[in-house]
Amino acid sequence: MSDTGKKLTKSLGILEVIGISIALMAPSMAANINPQGPATIVGRAVPLAFLLAFVGVLFVSYGFIRLTQRFNHSGSMYALVGKTLGPRAGVVAGVSLLSAYILFIGFCFNVTGRFVVATLLELKVYTGEIDPLAFGFGLVALAIAVFVAIQPVKKGTRALLYIEGGTVVLILITAIIVLVKIATGNGTHGQTISAEPFQLPAGLDSSAAFLAIVFGFLSFAGFEAAITLGEEAHAPKKDIPKALLWSALLVGTYYVFVTYVEVIGFGTDEAGTKAFIGSASLLGDLGTEFVGSWLGVIITAGAAISGFACLLASLLGAARVLFALGRDADIKTFSKVSDKSGVPTTAVYWASGIALAAMAAWKVIYNAGSFDIFLATATMGTVLILVSYSLTVVGAIKYLFGIKLKAPVYEIIVPVIGLAILVYTVFRNVWPVAAEGPARGYVIVVVAILLISTVFVIFAGGFARKMGERLTNDEGLAEIDV
Repeated sequence: MSDTGKKLTKSLGILEVIGISIALMAPSMAANINPQGPATIVGRAVPLAFLLAFVGVLFVSYGFIRLTQRFNHSGSMYALVGKTLGPRAGVVAGVSLLSAYILFIGFCFNVTGRFVVATLLELKVYTGEIDPLAFGFGLVALAIAVFVAIQPVKKGTRALLYIEGGTVVLILITAIIVLVKIATGNGTHGQTISAEPFQLPAGLDSSAAFLAIVFGFLSFAGFEAAITLGEEAHAPKKDIPKALLWSALLVGTYYVFVTYVEVIGFGTDEAGTKAFIGSASLLGDLGTEFVGSWLGVIITAGAAISGFACLLASLLGAARVLFALGRDADIKTFSKVSDKSGVPTTAVYWASGIALAAMAAWKVIYNAGSFDIFLATATMGTVLILVSYSLTVVGAIKYLFGIKLKAPVYEIIVPVIGLAILVYTVFRNVWPVAAEGPARGYVIVVVAILLISTVFVIFAGGFARKMGERLTNDEGLAEIDV
């Protein structure tokens, strides 16, 4: 193990860079579990909520794309915010992002375990409770993810693209079959093709649609993961911006199409919406209903595979942010790079260990099962990552439209709209604060992480200056004209 120069190995092309973003968004897994949230608010208009969220993500991505055309760094938003708003804000953004990725490890750990058990239940190989078996499969998945993460990074990122891509293709084939059967009058209970899923039900106004965007927006968390590979991509200032744009475009289009098919597949009436909200696996149920139980099993198994891809992507992202923070803080434990694989293996071990400890602590404090931990890690991780997004967009506005314009001034409306969406999304996730229980714990954990990191950088002036000097001298953060 060596930390000489503390540099990562450049080995990645555009496919590998796109792969980590798509895998962390886990579109095949998300399409099976996320749409029920908007359905509780806007009923059949779930595709409308995802369409609006898609547009929102494109507004947010503007600042990321503009900044990554100029800078590349494994610390992702830590470096981008540190460069544009100063090292103190950069450290807060970096700690928020690192915490989010570690929580996402816990989220994907539990999703993977639960879907593996669900597959066994559908096959009737196992007939017991989901817990504690889900934890066991989660541990196996994490062990495999750690093994892959300490290999040369090109292997892991290419695997992410293949794993998630294969599952998405299967889901798209299923969605097309459902769509064709309904369009040809062969729906299982009289479903029809209509524009109703893009229309709010009677009695709801536009504020309901905007509230539902929150749930759709959560499905895009992770689109920025490609930035963490900035020091390992062959052409980062070309490939990273492309990866951000294309991952958002491809996954956004997929979400709108698939959620539309899901809604019309269940039916747009009140009974259909009720069944939609109560489904344990939206596409698995549709596959069983329109094709056969064997397809439902395959899709559920595919969701487990998607969960593993998300787990691996979260681990890769967390390790690189931890490496970057450790390198600039001169903490050698976190900033070691393997001579054999060229990746920060020690950071991989630490990130996975912290995630396991956090899950164990939550389980003990709240007597939580795998589903409870799944909800907790997803909610807290999303809020923390959106805080990092907000700081990055503010930094982009300052950098691009400050004293010396680096972008056409009329473009400022794009990041401003993106920032408004982010602020509202965070607000809706933390307010009103629950009186007690895990929901209150979510807010306590998020506020504690943000407060501790903010207080630390305010009072540790020497530390902040050292971090700032290292960021300033980093070749990946040297300013260029675009």
